[in-house]
Amino acid sequence: MPLHTAETALMPPPAAGRPPVPDDGGLLADIAAGLGTEADLGALLERFLDPIVRLAGAQAGAVRVLSESGDQLERVSSVGLPAGVCDRSAAVDAHCGHCGAAADGHRLVWATELQNCAERSTGPYFGQGCQRLLAVPLQHRGRVLGVYNLFFSGTDEPGAEVQAILRSVGDLLGLALNNARLEQENLRARLMSERQMMAAEVHDSLAQSLAFVKMRLPLLQDAMAAHEDERARKYCDDVRCAVTQAHASLRGIITHLRSPMDPKGLLHALDGAVESFRLGSGVELEVVNALPRLALSPEGESQVFHIVQEALSNIARHAGAQHAWLHMGSGGEGLVEILVDDDGAGLPRNSPCGGAHYGMDIMRERARRIEGTLDVGARPGGGTRVRLVFPAALAQPTPATRGAH
Repeated sequence: MPLHTAETALMPPPAAGRPPVPDDGGLLADIAAGLGTEADLGALLERFLDPIVRLAGAQAGAVRVLSESGDQLERVSSVGLPAGVCDRSAAVDAHCGHCGAAADGHRLVWATELQNCAERSTGPYFGQGCQRLLAVPLQHRGRVLGVYNLFFSGTDEPGAEVQAILRSVGDLLGLALNNARLEQENLRARLMSERQMMAAEVHDSLAQSLAFVKMRLPLLQDAMAAHEDERARKYCDDVRCAVTQAHASLRGIITHLRSPMDPKGLLHALDGAVESFRLGSGVELEVVNALPRLALSPEGESQVFHIVQEALSNIARHAGAQHAWLHMGSGGEGLVEILVDDDGAGLPRNSPCGGAHYGMDIMRERARRIEGTLDVGARPGGGTRVRLVFPAALAQPTPATRGAH
């Protein structure tokens, strides 16, 4: 049943001065064209409902779409209905009466008996002002997304040709609904992706700097308690530098929605990360770069740098290692392979892939953005190995695009 509430006013007559009914092909062509030009679904439905009503010879119409939960049909557009009917019928049960029959049966329903509707109302609307009702499903590829109703003051059923057109209209509007929902889902996915990217930037910049500060503060406190002024000054300088870096990263995130990349390029940025790792962790790090002329896009450089930085940070915080190795070389034709190894405690026994560690998830997502893969596993000889492989051109950079290293 499309409308559940009472309405004392009879259905109004057709508005005076309405233009003639458009030709059949013209209406369908106009709706099809509107699918590609009308961004507002509500405006699209509102614009075409009136000519649909006139084509069918009806006096009023309404469009209802399934709610996200799928249990209700919510009215999104109407024409010619009394205000009271519109106010009291914003949503109805998805399986109710003639609307439910059209939606559940994927078919047009021509209702000649409106007793059920009349019983749910207290006014002389159904069966008097509204003698007949036509419910048409809005569907796309076998999936019903809504229903549109046409209300008739007379008893003449629309002809077969008109009904065929009305069904085609339902299919076109179903396509419009499907496109609108896909667009909404894509928007949600983009927002989620942007939030994840922001979380990754914060984790890779601020979180690492603050973790370093957290490690240095107890050492600073011990040095101060032992009156070892020189050592205390060193730890104080370390904390000051880390806070300065965190502040700079935060400014970069706010300004550019990403942590700043070294303007001199990836290799220079990695040199700085290696030096910071050696000073901050006390772990001996050996670096082998077999690709001294590696040229990547700015996006590629940023992702690779943050992956390596996070891998080194994990070694400093969790591995308990004495030695670490960073190797950059060829992973085969057209591929780059970067290995970050350590001789520490290795991965937890029950988590051969590093578990659901948030930093690992971010590293894998960064690898995916450059069409690469990231594997985390046991290092031959003990410890942990992080292996990044991604496609890259190995052309020699020009002075205009790369600074000296």
